Amino acid sequence: MTSSFSLLEIPHTTKNPTPLLLLIIVGMLSVACGTQQIVTEDEAGTGDVEVINQALTELIDPAATIQELGSGYEWSEGPVWVEEGQFLLFSDIPNNVIHKWTPGEGVTEYLKPAGYTGETPRGGELGSNGLFISNDGHLLLCQHGDRRIARMEAPLDEPKPEFTTLADRYAGKRLNSPNDLVQHSNGDIYFTDPMYGLEQRMEDPAKELEFQGVYRITTDGELILLTDELSRPNGIELSPDEKTLYVANSSMENPIWMAYDVTEDGNIENGRVFHDASEFTGKEPGSQDGMEVDADGNIYATGPGGVWIFAPNGDLLGKIKTNKPTANCTIGQDGKTLFMTADDQLLSISLR
Repeated sequence: MTSSFSLLEIPHTTKNPTPLLLLIIVGMLSVACGTQQIVTEDEAGTGDVEVINQALTELIDPAATIQELGSGYEWSEGPVWVEEGQFLLFSDIPNNVIHKWTPGEGVTEYLKPAGYTGETPRGGELGSNGLFISNDGHLLLCQHGDRRIARMEAPLDEPKPEFTTLADRYAGKRLNSPNDLVQHSNGDIYFTDPMYGLEQRMEDPAKELEFQGVYRITTDGELILLTDELSRPNGIELSPDEKTLYVANSSMENPIWMAYDVTEDGNIENGRVFHDASEFTGKEPGSQDGMEVDADGNIYATGPGGVWIFAPNGDLLGKIKTNKPTANCTIGQDGKTLFMTADDQLLSISLR
């Protein structure tokens, strides 16, 4: 990295330089190397934002603080901003419910059941996970319990557990438990299908597929397997120009974010590792999970310690340090707010 970064990592000794001298040395090295000084958490003022590249300050104020909007959930996930109604929806997976957060009103129950509509009681992560507002204004859901991608048929302002199945089987076998999804402007839906919603996960006797896939649902309802090479495909997003598909792999053994080129026919090619977080996995809470891409192509990806923020070219700009397992995030309120689902909480932080 830069010389200033290396200096800040020097262990303390019994004869530390004074803070002023340290600041002078860091500044001199930064100028000499033609690089920008790294801002540490303490320098940021609150410890909530870690600036690794000064370009981050164009997206978020380093002094911004994390706000709690709600708490007490068993595992919060899948946030989506509903522009039409100016509210946020998010899943509480084990409790099989979707909650609604409205500015000035707080959190209320929105939809239950949300992911499992069966009659036989079951445990595990049975509710909805990823949520998405479709191009035509419907709520799309990754339903763990029902093991499908579904569309809620009721209007967004009058929710009811009335669902249409969009995909639940591949080659005649039931999907594992669809996790996250995104829709292309042409109507195709891309989604991931790990095994987190199965009660015994990889060992669950109800698991029918031998792999965890990334799929595309075409507008005529065909389900196409894009790749089965990831062990735990999780969060998924498209770049603003829809030429790149990003997929998180939430494996402790292979904690990576992948990028794929989207071909003209909607499939993917040229898969490559976008970023590897092996150095931090197991040392900070959480792993690769959900993500969001802003209008300029910057990527907000949940990972060890909180939300990692990347420039479109892959440079790591910084992190929002929730310091707890953070499942997903989304941007709302005209791009002014990043909402984060973190374990038992719904959090937010202001953007530029």
